[in-house]
Amino acid sequence: MSEKVPNGTATHRAEAAQRGAARCGVLTVSDSRTLVSDESGPLLRALLTAAGHTISVTDLLPNDEPRVRALVEAWTKREDVDAVIITGGTGLGSRDRSVEAVRPLLDKEIPGFGELFRLFSYQDQVGTSAILSRALAGSANRTLVVVLPGSKAAVELATTRILVPELAHLLREIGR
Repeated sequence: MSEKVPNGTATHRAEAAQRGAARCGVLTVSDSRTLVSDESGPLLRALLTAAGHTISVTDLLPNDEPRVRALVEAWTKREDVDAVIITGGTGLGSRDRSVEAVRPLLDKEIPGFGELFRLFSYQDQVGTSAILSRALAGSANRTLVVVLPGSKAAVELATTRILVPELAHLLREIGR
């Protein structure tokens, strides 16, 4: 499938490609995973580094809204972090609070990220269950912040189909 790219977007992407590797923070949010049993965080880090980006910081926290918010806020203020990518805590359960932790920090939301993620999830993976996804992206302190579901399949889909192709472009726009 060929991608339609408006002429101005092609210019922005070319400029963005010259900015170099993104410096990423990767956070897993889960009550059931440990550093040993977490599969989504390591997959996310592997996909980002394979695409030429670097991992500046990584952590795993339980579904604890104040702790997640405090850590994400701290990471968005670091000089060595351009993007904070969170996996987990996006479900509909009462303990799933990553979206609620992050949304108050955002200067701007990027609704197209969640919309596109749900479309790809619908088409490629889960059908109408895609409506359950609360994937979110936005900017905070001139840093990209992305919240992904915790499944390996969701992390792979979002990273390979959206983040890797658009990360430099997103960071260019946020940094303007």
